[in-house]
Amino acid sequence: MDDLDRRIITELRLNGRATFAELGRQVGLSASAVHERVGKLEASGVITGYHATVDPRAIGLGVTALVGIQPAEGAMDNDIALALAELPEVESCWAVAGDEAFVAKVRVSTVDDLERTLGRLRRISGVARTRTTVVLSTRFEGRPNTGDAE
Repeated sequence: MDDLDRRIITELRLNGRATFAELGRQVGLSASAVHERVGKLEASGVITGYHATVDPRAIGLGVTALVGIQPAEGAMDNDIALALAELPEVESCWAVAGDEAFVAKVRVSTVDDLERTLGRLRRISGVARTRTTVVLSTRFEGRPNTGDAE
């Protein structure tokens, strides 16, 4: 991967719907050259997919929480992760260092739904304890890191 690939990736992260012609103008290549490079980036697993960014509140998911999950002694982290993946309310899950093995991002409609979801999380075999932080507002999320920081 060279500097042009990195520039293409940056532009796609800013606008995943950009055409190959638009990308070409932004990085100084022809549309066909960009198309070829994007295809190679997809084939090699650098670009793993494309998605729509949706306002969770607009689809009825007005409550977001970050839930730290501490496993019980002897629990298998992979089993807990597989169980978390079965819960549709769990949008993201990260394995982390520290007292907790995982931090999960949960999105639900109401605080009552959050309470029910937390109950389901606590009933997962191997979960000893959870610690929940409710998000009051989102200042920014999912913004692309363009790698330009110095």
